[in-house]
Amino acid sequence: MLYFFIVFQSFISAFTVQDQPQFKGGARALNDFLSKNLIYPDYSKQNCISGSVQISFSIDANNKPVNVRVQKGFGIDLDDEAIRLVKLTAGKWILPDHADLNTTLILPVNFNLSDSRCGTRSRNDMEQAITAYKARQALVNAVTNYYENKYLGKADVSKESQILALKKQLGFDEEYEDEVVTQANQKLKQGDRDGACEDWKFVRNIGSNKADAQLAKYCK
Repeated sequence: MLYFFIVFQSFISAFTVQDQPQFKGGARALNDFLSKNLIYPDYSKQNCISGSVQISFSIDANNKPVNVRVQKGFGIDLDDEAIRLVKLTAGKWILPDHADLNTTLILPVNFNLSDSRCGTRSRNDMEQAITAYKARQALVNAVTNYYENKYLGKADVSKESQILALKKQLGFDEEYEDEVVTQANQKLKQGDRDGACEDWKFVRNIGSNKADAQLAKYCK
């Protein structure tokens, strides 16, 4: 918790300049908000990947983060979660009367695991896991593309056995599906309907019906 506060205190200090947006409540409030809402991505959690992702963005006249981009990251699921957290701060900024809406802010989002098993993981282990994540994305896309086409009646069903083998290789089993659905439900409680719908849609696109009810209710 202390590390979060130090990082975000330095970030907020940049906002003391006149006419720049400020987070409501200052550094401690920002730290508390991010700590409370951060959902550690599954792959990085399982593979003990941690570190800081820097996100650049601006605050528009509607108090909403726009042009949200990764300034410096890992190219994996940590980046996606950092972007999601920044977008979740919508409505929580103070805009001075003459706020410069062209101001680009940089927010470092820190991911730190306290899992004891990660203590033995080296930097090289983490880099190998990052490389593996990027390589497996082609396999993930093969699975999701297949089911998207299947729902449209356009899939080559003779390849389904290969897709099932890929799912097994990727660990897309019932336990994994349940974890993603639970994560999506948590995002919905945070007010992040878009993030929740994205996760539920992913569950459907790996061949599961476990999120169909949520998709029908919240993602029309």
